[in-house]
Amino acid sequence: MYAMDWNSILFAFSLTLFAGLSTGIGSAIALLARRTNTGFLTVSLGFSAGVMIYVSFVEIFPKAKDELSSVLGESGGAWVTALAFFGGMTIIALIDKMIPNIENPHEIRNVEDLASGKNLEASHKLMRTGIYTALAIGIHNFPEGLATFTSALKDPNLGIPIAIAIAIHNIPEGVAVAVPVFYATGNKRKAFWLSFLSGLSEPVGAVIGFLILMPFMSPVVFGILFAAVAGIMVFISLDELLPSAREYGEHHLSIYGLVAGMIVMAISLLLFI
Repeated sequence: MYAMDWNSILFAFSLTLFAGLSTGIGSAIALLARRTNTGFLTVSLGFSAGVMIYVSFVEIFPKAKDELSSVLGESGGAWVTALAFFGGMTIIALIDKMIPNIENPHEIRNVEDLASGKNLEASHKLMRTGIYTALAIGIHNFPEGLATFTSALKDPNLGIPIAIAIAIHNIPEGVAVAVPVFYATGNKRKAFWLSFLSGLSEPVGAVIGFLILMPFMSPVVFGILFAAVAGIMVFISLDELLPSAREYGEHHLSIYGLVAGMIVMAISLLLFI
């Protein structure tokens, strides 16, 4: 059984709550800004991807392997770590597959759509799209919440940059909910709160996952969960963040953001050696 104190649990949950509710930032941007700052979004999404890719391969995957190897041996630990890593990728890929494209929270939307109605359907269909997008975000963010929570629980210094990266990742999702709901209803308050509440699935996912796994927590379970978290974050970065960054702006800006995210993550890890 893993020994965990309530301060660590509360801290990990607070970080997960912060990451999840950042969808409200995206909603505020959509409802208050006159134009989408595509350059900023491109660099930010690339930065988020850089943080998650670097920390997954340099920190999380090796720690998972160490945990599993301490119990299963070097060879057994390496095999289980690899299987759990690709298992995490498979889980998030299946979730993405279940969400129809029209309700996918990663479909690019701009603030300008609020005024022009470009590429937007009739009002009743827009409201349906906004609600379904919020539900899709809820389903999709469930494992992300568990990933943020687990990372912060294992190592608070690791959890902070991951939570920030997930928070950046959630900002465009807030836009994806707010744009169709506002255009359908003309109600900024309703658009903001629906977008804001869609992010609650991350802390909910963390709590449910924790309650289910807590009685069985051991080095093996933690190692498998940690390796799966690495897989989830790498998949999110390659399948969602980088393509979204390129859609919002120039290809080179997304790569500059990616490299900057890796550099910042590397420095933050080196400072705590």
